[in-house]
Amino acid sequence: MLGDLFHHTTIPVLQEVVYFTQARHEVLAGNIANIDTPGYRTADLSPEIFEEHLRSAIARRDATEQPVSTGVKTTRPGDAMHEVRDAMKTILYHDESDIGLEQQVLQMSKNQSTHNMAIALMNSQFRLLEAALSERV
Repeated sequence: MLGDLFHHTTIPVLQEVVYFTQARHEVLAGNIANIDTPGYRTADLSPEIFEEHLRSAIARRDATEQPVSTGVKTTRPGDAMHEVRDAMKTILYHDESDIGLEQQVLQMSKNQSTHNMAIALMNSQFRLLEAALSERV
């Protein structure tokens, strides 16, 4: 019952955003650490592809009334967010471009802002749920 309460909020979606931004942060940090390594090619996780998979998962959840996230309940292969997390494994790409340190730091800053926003929204959702459960307004 409590799990169903969480699944019908934005918390599972925000949880996936946090997972993605954490993974992307690691990739971008690796780029910065290796910026002067001869022959190193930068890597990235595509936010556009992640957002596309996330929109698709949300649409499936809304159409079928299935839980979105595996964060509260055990993992089931049909969970939409489970599929998003699996798709993240295929969106890592290496490019032949010459991206400088400034561009990598900019991407890391944007990623950090997205991460912080998702955490702040999750905190807000948990405060609202806490107020609802304790019957306070």
